[in-house]
Amino acid sequence: MANIKWSYMDHWITDSPQGPTTPAISVKYMQRYIKQIAGLGFQGLDTFGFRLNKYSELFGSPVKFEKFLQDYGIEKITSLFYDVAYATKFRAPHVRGTHDTIIKDIEHIMISAEGTGVENLIIMPASTYFMVEPVTDEKIKILAELWNRAGKMTAKYGIKLTCHHEFWCAVREEEVIEKFYQWTDPKYVFYFCDAAQHVIAGVDPVKIYMKLHDRCSGFHFKDTHNVDVKGEYRLPPDAEILAPSVKRWFWEMGTPEGLVDWPLLVKTIKEYDYKGWLSVEHDKANLEGGNYAESTAISMWYINNVLSKILRED
Repeated sequence: MANIKWSYMDHWITDSPQGPTTPAISVKYMQRYIKQIAGLGFQGLDTFGFRLNKYSELFGSPVKFEKFLQDYGIEKITSLFYDVAYATKFRAPHVRGTHDTIIKDIEHIMISAEGTGVENLIIMPASTYFMVEPVTDEKIKILAELWNRAGKMTAKYGIKLTCHHEFWCAVREEEVIEKFYQWTDPKYVFYFCDAAQHVIAGVDPVKIYMKLHDRCSGFHFKDTHNVDVKGEYRLPPDAEILAPSVKRWFWEMGTPEGLVDWPLLVKTIKEYDYKGWLSVEHDKANLEGGNYAESTAISMWYINNVLSKILRED
């Protein structure tokens, strides 16, 4: 499908003489990293809002960083990610008194991204579950107020505010997700589908995408081998790396144990005529002996040999 492009989410960890590190330690390491993902066929890069400052230090500005990407075959920065994973007295999306500070954070990111091709600001709509519970209708409405306000602001910069639902986030269950979107404005608050995060939370990513397809502005394509049936999403401080029963939650597409029905999801994306970026993400791929280069190559093999064939079908 000509209306689909593939981007890569900027989690990469590489080896260095000082040990494992992000490629952002130097231009040399960034060149090696970007050459690898561009060589595999990725056309865009998703990254984190907080990394714009680092990339500005290396390249001079976010615009110059994007030009660096283009020199190696990556079209642009496609999305930025922002969250308030841990609530504080200054920033807590479910507390109205902190909203002004969060809005200022987001506007700073918008100003920093001016002149780039960024399309989405991906946000986690609430802090980690254990810091928000009990998750009441009143708290969901307060979250909706914040993101309606933020979405109006990002729209002025030509960027969609889109919501990504981690399995350990307070907006995680299907019922709560549906309430959240009922109370947010579809003109300003969009939906971002992370298939693995939904599966871990016991939510069918295909069904939830079908319900919210008209508000969907992107995807994270990663898999999981586990559904959280023990309530480990509530564990402090970080359920993604400290759950005692699961050593690695996230996996690349194409593993035999994977629980996401990728062919069905891609067929559904095609049926609803989705146009835009599909982002491969490898969150903590270096756990249990894995590495980012291998996971990324495996995923692109799966894209080329399985998913692209579905997208090309008449």
